[in-house]
Amino acid sequence: MGKLTLANQLTLLRIILIPAFVLLVIYGRLGAALVVFVVAGVTDALDGLIARLARQGTSLGAWLDPMADKLLLVSTFVVLTVPSIPLENHLPLWLTISVNSRDIVIVGVVAIVNLAIGPRTFRPSMLGKAATAAFIITSVVVMYFNYLEQTSVLVDFWIWLSLALTLVSAADYFLRLRRLINEPPR
Repeated sequence: MGKLTLANQLTLLRIILIPAFVLLVIYGRLGAALVVFVVAGVTDALDGLIARLARQGTSLGAWLDPMADKLLLVSTFVVLTVPSIPLENHLPLWLTISVNSRDIVIVGVVAIVNLAIGPRTFRPSMLGKAATAAFIITSVVVMYFNYLEQTSVLVDFWIWLSLALTLVSAADYFLRLRRLINEPPR
């Protein structure tokens, strides 16, 4: 399974911070929620850096890190979408559904391809990474302006950019996946 390295411990910390973040948003502690989200983001940067520099990459980390990232973003998008939580700025339901559907479909299709025709390496694309970065920035911007109890054109800008990158990166993933299916197994 792998050792519980410092990098893996930071990933586990990120997972543990998710319920704290959600509860802080639900109970209106928006400044603290923003701090917890930023700390979770720092653990994401640090675990990857430590794993590479200290050669602490493990199979456990390879599974935990992307799972922690997805759990954090899904939880963030859902809690910032729920209309009954009193926030100045909510993420639109259509964005949350689009972002989460893209990830579910990509993971599902890659799993099916691996089961049906054999193992394939499917690395994140630059567009996928740009979309993830936009999701994180969108979350921070929405939380920041919620903390200030203000609306802002920046919130709308990042919401629409997130949607655009979701659609473009999904198309890119499916074009890459089509090519991957036609490659001979390694």
